Amino acid sequence: MSAIRKAARDSHTAGGSAPGFVKGLSDLIEKLGELAETGREMRREGTLSQDDKLKGVYGFRMKVGLGGDAVDIEPFGNVKLDKKSRHAVVHEVREPLFDVIEEKNRILVIAEMPGVTAADISVSVDGDVMNVEASRRDKKYRKEILLPKPVAPDAIKIACNNGIVEISCLLK
Repeated sequence: MSAIRKAARDSHTAGGSAPGFVKGLSDLIEKLGELAETGREMRREGTLSQDDKLKGVYGFRMKVGLGGDAVDIEPFGNVKLDKKSRHAVVHEVREPLFDVIEEKNRILVIAEMPGVTAADISVSVDGDVMNVEASRRDKKYRKEILLPKPVAPDAIKIACNNGIVEISCLLK
């Protein structure tokens, strides 16, 4: 057992002032250990709502590569921290969860954007930076994605099925 896991467990069993927090921290550390050993990913998400008009969606995905590579944490949703007030603010535009897959002659970007169709999606590329925007009724998404290599801006294909968007880009 790692020293960090042991310390978190000992703090929890000793009846510290915040056992719920320490238990949650201990569980997270244990899960991170499992991720590092297996090279998998973890995802947590939730929603909050103040009224019927604006709904907050928040979450993160944590990926760990095989062999103890760096941990990659990707937030998504439309709940952001206001730097001045230090409070969570719900924005109208959501940041979608996405994956970038590099293939032999193309880059494939897969994003989760429930409620939109391929016709609702706009993609622009400048070198190795892709901007994706989508809007349909009350669903609005926007994401700037750094691609591993530059792609041809005139050779982009968009497909969408049940909220899963696939953007295929030929390499330059």
